[in-house]
Amino acid sequence: MSADLPAASQARGVIGLVASACTSCMICVRECPTWCITLDSHTEQVDEPGARRPRSVNVLDAFAIDYGLCMYCGICVDVCPFDALHWSPAFDYSAADRAGLRQGIERLESWLP
Repeated sequence: MSADLPAASQARGVIGLVASACTSCMICVRECPTWCITLDSHTEQVDEPGARRPRSVNVLDAFAIDYGLCMYCGICVDVCPFDALHWSPAFDYSAADRAGLRQGIERLESWLP
Protein backbone atom coordinates (compact mmCIF):
# COMPACT_ATOMS: atom_id res chain seq x y z
CA MET A 1 0.00 0.00 0.00
CA SER A 2 1.34 3.39 -0.98
CA ALA A 3 1.97 6.05 1.66
CA ASP A 4 0.17 8.56 -0.56
CA LEU A 5 -3.22 6.84 -0.28
CA PRO A 6 -5.60 7.83 2.53
CA ALA A 7 -6.66 5.25 5.09
CA ALA A 8 -10.10 3.68 4.58
CA SER A 9 -11.46 5.66 7.54
CA GLN A 10 -10.42 8.92 5.83
CA ALA A 11 -11.70 8.04 2.35
CA ARG A 12 -14.54 10.09 0.88
CA GLY A 13 -17.03 7.48 -0.16
CA VAL A 14 -20.50 8.95 0.08
CA ILE A 15 -22.28 11.61 2.12
CA GLY A 16 -24.40 10.23 4.96
CA LEU A 17 -27.02 11.87 7.18
CA VAL A 18 -27.79 11.85 10.89
CA ALA A 19 -31.44 12.90 10.64
CA SER A 20 -31.82 13.41 14.40
CA ALA A 21 -29.06 16.05 14.30
CA CYS A 22 -30.54 17.95 11.34
CA THR A 23 -32.33 21.16 12.34
CA SER A 24 -33.51 21.98 8.80
CA CYS A 25 -31.44 25.16 8.78
CA MET A 26 -31.03 24.87 4.96
CA ILE A 27 -27.36 25.92 4.99
CA CYS A 28 -26.32 22.78 3.10
CA VAL A 29 -29.00 23.37 0.47
CA ARG A 30 -28.00 27.01 -0.06
CA GLU A 31 -24.26 26.30 -0.21
CA CYS A 32 -24.41 23.33 -2.60
CA PRO A 33 -22.96 24.47 -5.96
CA THR A 34 -24.92 21.84 -7.94
CA TRP A 35 -28.21 22.09 -6.03
CA CYS A 36 -28.29 18.33 -5.54
CA ILE A 37 -29.74 18.51 -1.99
CA THR A 38 -33.46 18.90 -1.32
CA LEU A 39 -34.94 19.38 2.12
CA ASP A 40 -38.54 19.66 3.32
CA SER A 41 -39.56 20.57 6.86
CA HIS A 42 -42.37 22.01 8.91
CA THR A 43 -42.53 24.11 12.08
CA GLU A 44 -43.91 22.86 15.40
CA GLN A 45 -44.47 24.58 18.71
CA VAL A 46 -42.65 22.99 21.66
CA ASP A 47 -43.72 23.69 25.23
CA GLU A 48 -40.86 23.50 27.69
CA PRO A 49 -41.47 23.34 31.44
CA GLY A 50 -40.86 26.73 33.03
CA ALA A 51 -40.76 28.57 29.71
CA ARG A 52 -42.82 31.74 29.30
CA ARG A 53 -44.07 30.78 25.84
CA PRO A 54 -43.77 27.91 23.36
CA ARG A 55 -40.72 27.72 21.16
CA SER A 56 -40.87 27.09 17.40
CA VAL A 57 -38.66 24.33 16.01
CA ASN A 58 -38.20 23.00 12.48
CA VAL A 59 -38.92 19.30 12.02
CA LEU A 60 -37.30 17.44 9.13
CA ASP A 61 -39.84 15.81 6.79
CA ALA A 62 -37.71 14.84 3.79
CA PHE A 63 -34.04 15.06 2.88
CA ALA A 64 -32.54 13.76 -0.36
CA ILE A 65 -29.29 13.93 -2.26
CA ASP A 66 -29.18 13.32 -6.01
CA TYR A 67 -25.84 11.61 -6.57
CA GLY A 68 -26.28 12.06 -10.32
CA LEU A 69 -25.73 15.79 -9.73
CA CYS A 70 -23.38 15.68 -6.71
CA MET A 71 -19.73 16.46 -7.46
CA TYR A 72 -18.53 15.28 -4.00
CA CYS A 73 -16.98 18.63 -3.11
CA GLY A 74 -17.89 18.22 0.56
CA ILE A 75 -19.08 21.79 1.05
CA CYS A 76 -22.33 20.55 2.62
CA VAL A 77 -20.38 18.46 5.16
CA ASP A 78 -18.09 21.39 5.97
CA VAL A 79 -20.82 24.00 6.45
CA CYS A 80 -23.25 21.90 8.54
CA PRO A 81 -23.10 23.48 12.02
CA PHE A 82 -24.77 20.47 13.67
CA ASP A 83 -22.66 17.66 12.12
CA ALA A 84 -25.74 16.12 10.53
CA LEU A 85 -23.84 15.39 7.31
CA HIS A 86 -20.68 13.30 7.24
CA TRP A 87 -18.45 11.32 4.92
CA SER A 88 -19.02 7.59 5.00
CA PRO A 89 -16.60 5.07 3.48
CA ALA A 90 -19.56 3.25 1.85
CA PHE A 91 -19.65 3.49 -1.91
CA ASP A 92 -22.22 0.97 -3.16
CA TYR A 93 -25.06 3.19 -4.36
CA SER A 94 -25.24 2.20 -8.00
CA ALA A 95 -28.58 2.27 -9.79
CA ALA A 96 -30.06 0.92 -13.00
CA ASP A 97 -31.49 4.33 -13.94
CA ARG A 98 -30.93 7.99 -13.11
CA ALA A 99 -33.88 8.15 -10.68
CA GLY A 100 -32.16 5.51 -8.54
CA LEU A 101 -29.29 7.89 -7.79
CA ARG A 102 -31.58 10.07 -5.66
CA GLN A 103 -31.24 8.82 -2.08
CA GLY A 104 -33.62 9.74 0.76
CA ILE A 105 -33.37 9.80 4.56
CA GLU A 106 -33.55 6.01 5.04
CA ARG A 107 -30.67 5.26 2.69
CA LEU A 108 -28.56 8.22 3.81
CA GLU A 109 -28.91 7.15 7.46
CA SER A 110 -27.90 3.59 6.60
CA TRP A 111 -24.44 4.91 5.75
CA LEU A 112 -23.68 5.92 9.35
CA PRO A 113 -20.15 4.96 10.32
